[in-house]
Amino acid sequence: MTTPRYAVFGNPIAHSRSPQIHRLFAKQEGTYIEYRRITADIDRNSFACAIETFFGAGANGANVTVPFKEYAFDLADEHSDRAQTAGAANTLIALPNGKLRADNTDGAGLVCDLQNHCDTDLNGAKVLLLGAGGAARGVISPLLAAGARLTLANRSHDKALALAQRFDIEALPFDVLNGGFDIVINATSGSLHGNMPAVPSAVFTDCRLAYDMAYGEESTIFMDFATQNGAAATADGLGMLVCQAAESYRLWRGFSPATAEVIDALRHRRLPLPVSTPCDEAEYFHTPDCG
Repeated sequence: MTTPRYAVFGNPIAHSRSPQIHRLFAKQEGTYIEYRRITADIDRNSFACAIETFFGAGANGANVTVPFKEYAFDLADEHSDRAQTAGAANTLIALPNGKLRADNTDGAGLVCDLQNHCDTDLNGAKVLLLGAGGAARGVISPLLAAGARLTLANRSHDKALALAQRFDIEALPFDVLNGGFDIVINATSGSLHGNMPAVPSAVFTDCRLAYDMAYGEESTIFMDFATQNGAAATADGLGMLVCQAAESYRLWRGFSPATAEVIDALRHRRLPLPVSTPCDEAEYFHTPDCG
């Protein structure tokens, strides 16, 4: 029997814990899968080449992260309602007819983590969402459905305005932001590069939770800045990563993994992780030129 093959695409991608997460899911299911990291150069054609090469070799599914989520949406032949609403995709599913179906599990993952692992009530909460790229697009509708009162802000205010109009929410420039938000969510890629979004420190006055979609071995620059400027609590995006991955896994395989024990395994090493595979030896690789 051929081993099912999956991967996560991004740039950068060497930091990704997705291979560990999905092997833990497979262990829960009682099966074995191959899951690796793949990087492509940051342009539409290179990403399309990487996807064509991967699925052309018989792969079953893929996750997609920064900065390729909108490209992934455009490449797919079919789209879920969640992907259509977001205009971006973080999950690609190989269909029996050779086509690709796009979905977006980011919003479900974020809401799951906030409500189930961060003990946060979103109903009526004033939420500031920083960013207007694929990561932000994927979480707006689920946050609104959970009852959040959402404000959007981005370095390029025009881009924020265009996205806000799509969802009928408020958009503000960075330099006019002030306090009064219950939750501040960083959906920019800044923390991946050690950069803090250029928001005033007053944004975190009376903030109950500052949440960074990025994650790492230590707190991110966003989390540290938020703590220094009044945020009562911070969280990184590891829980969101696990929750959105669980939804992707369900879409691929029809099995719904338990998320809490996987988050615990990754954050505290309280559960044995599956052994490494040859896919881990080369942390990432470039696909060949498609010409």
